[in-house]
Amino acid sequence: MISVYFDGKCSLCKKEIAYYKAIAPINTFLWRDIATEPKYLQEINVSQSIALRRLHVLDSKKKLTVGFDAFIVIWSNIKWWRFAALVASLPILNQALNICYNQFADWKFKRSPHCSLSSS
Repeated sequence: MISVYFDGKCSLCKKEIAYYKAIAPINTFLWRDIATEPKYLQEINVSQSIALRRLHVLDSKKKLTVGFDAFIVIWSNIKWWRFAALVASLPILNQALNICYNQFADWKFKRSPHCSLSSS
């Protein structure tokens, strides 16, 4: 199983994860809302504050992937998203997408009141 650690208090994040849940194959993902249940972060030894800043995914081989590349792990395991994962993995495009994701994630984190209240 692939564990996905997401911010369940972020409306955008919640909608996106709900979409993936609806289309994902059964018994592929464990969806971990770390905003309301930070206990899951013990599995990956990451603080809630850090986890709320970027999407984290722990794959079936126990490899932790963070940020935009975590989406690639998710997409690679959803039939209709595999091509997007392949394209997003291309080196120059991947680098640009990571930069954009990091800027957006930092912006979202700074503007989310629950993130500033999270444990360090």
